[in-house]
Order: sequence, then C-alpha cells, then structure tokens
Amino acid sequence: MTESASAARLGYVARDLYEVLGVDRNASEKEIRSAYRRLARKHHPDVNPNDRSSESIFKEVNAANDVLSDPEKRRKYDKYGDQWEHADEIERMQRARGGRGGNVRFTATDLGDLGEGVDLGSIFGGIFGGGGNRGFGAETRTRRQPANVDQAVEVTLEEAASGTTRMLMVEGDHGDSRRLEVKIPPGVDNGSRVRMAGEGHAGFGGQRGDLYLVISVKANPKFERKGDDLYTDVEVPLTMPVLGGEVTVQGLSKKVALKLPPGTQNGQHFRLTGLGMPKLGHPDKRGDLFARVKVQLPKQPTDEQKQLFEQLRESGT
Repeated sequence: MTESASAARLGYVARDLYEVLGVDRNASEKEIRSAYRRLARKHHPDVNPNDRSSESIFKEVNAANDVLSDPEKRRKYDKYGDQWEHADEIERMQRARGGRGGNVRFTATDLGDLGEGVDLGSIFGGIFGGGGNRGFGAETRTRRQPANVDQAVEVTLEEAASGTTRMLMVEGDHGDSRRLEVKIPPGVDNGSRVRMAGEGHAGFGGQRGDLYLVISVKANPKFERKGDDLYTDVEVPLTMPVLGGEVTVQGLSKKVALKLPPGTQNGQHFRLTGLGMPKLGHPDKRGDLFARVKVQLPKQPTDEQKQLFEQLRESGT
C-alpha cells in the first residue's frame, strides 16, 4: 500500500510538505525559510481576520515548516513520508530483525512497543509493502488531536503600554524546542492570554493547536496600575499646596504640567485624562493617570522657617 493510499484509507490525503511551501524537494534551508515567511505573512490570522481558509493554510504552512526547517525531521520525512514521526520505532525494529525488508514478521510484543493508537497497517504497509491491519483505521483518526500550549511571558509596564516583540524558545512536538518571534499587543495585563494561531502542538495529519502567551507584568516603582488607570505620587514643597502653583508630572511616556489650586490637600488626586494604559484590543482608547499630591516637609527647618511656623501657630492656622 502506498503512503497516499494509506492516508486515504484513514479519511484524509496527506499533502506533500514541500508542496505546501511551494518549494522543490532539493530546496536549501534558506529557500525553505524564505517560502515559509512569505506564506506565513500572507495567511496570518491578523492579516486575514475571520478567514477560515487562510487560517487553515496558515496552520498547514507552520506544520510544514516545523518539519522541513529541522534537518533531522526533514531526513525522516524524506525517507518515510507522513509516517516520519514513527521513524525511530521503525528503524529500531528493522535493526532488531537484522535489517530485513519485505514480509517482516513482528510479534505482539514488538507491535505493543509502538504505543497505543498507532496505525500499524499504515506504517508497515507503506514501508514494508505488506497489506497492513485494516482494523486500526478508525482508531488512528483520534490517535492525537492538535494541542494548545501555554507559554509564560514577562513584560515591563512600558512594554505593556506600547506593545513589544519577543523571541521565544517554545516546546516542539517531540520534546525539542524551536525559536519563534511573537508580537505582544499594547494593553496586556497580568493574566492576559495572547493567541498565536497554529503555533501549538501538531495532531495527526499535521494540523496544529494554538500557542497562548500568558502575560505577567513586572511591578513598576513609579506607577501603580488599576485596570487601565495609573497612579503616581507627585512630591511638592509645602508652600505650593497652600499658595497654588505648577508642578511637572512624569507620565509613562511623557511629562505634563499640572496646576495646583491654592488650598490643595496632601494626598489629593488630580486626573490627567488619557495618560493611562491603552485598552487591550483598542489601543486608541486609554485610561487615565491620577497624580497624588505628596507634600514634602522640611526635615531640618532653618531658624527663619521655624519663626514663620511659630507665627502660623500663633495665628491659629
């Protein structure tokens, strides 16, 4: 039974991975990488929202790149086709039988070593030319479903406000790891989950689950965050709250001037509209920045200052 016939018996036809990327089987690593980037950009879900066809192609392209960009996986794929994931088991059993091909006989113990749910008919029908065991077909379709993967990512408050990119090492399908550049949108907060479509674990047939970036935001010594609003302390000399005046407030990305009216109280809040965090998914909308007045008292008052305070006390102020 041929590889494609075996796949058809299971209810699908496995596409050639080189065909998916549109490259020749002798393509160089650079050509494969270039083809992947071009197709990934073209069919990325962010570029084609709610387009199921593009999302499906995007997952296929990622699955193909995961195999062909890895020299060892590519070697196995070139030799065993869509059964490449079982290459180690097949080669081990070939060695155990002295490298014999043709109608190789395997004991129940040998077959059990491959694990539950593996389509033995598909594997050995394609590799050794036997008819295979047709009783495994329905079981194989549910052998392994595409799986989502969570990846923890820590960002600074400034990165959460402006958005950022990260180059991550993410878990592969076989305990290995691969490099992936991800984009983190503005407005993320602790516990935000950012979906990277088609970057999770592959299921049978090459379809992949999604990768979810689980965000944590580092504490910032200057700002306290409450939802999309920020709070910061503004230190002012004693005379300014009493007499009024102008003070500079350092926001997250710029400085602004704040006028304090006479009689401002210690701890009083002043709202600076639109200078807070962007709203996740709506970066054009922002929360507010609240400046809390923190009055600075002289630690070692001069004699003149003491006299002035004495006069204030005597006046009953």
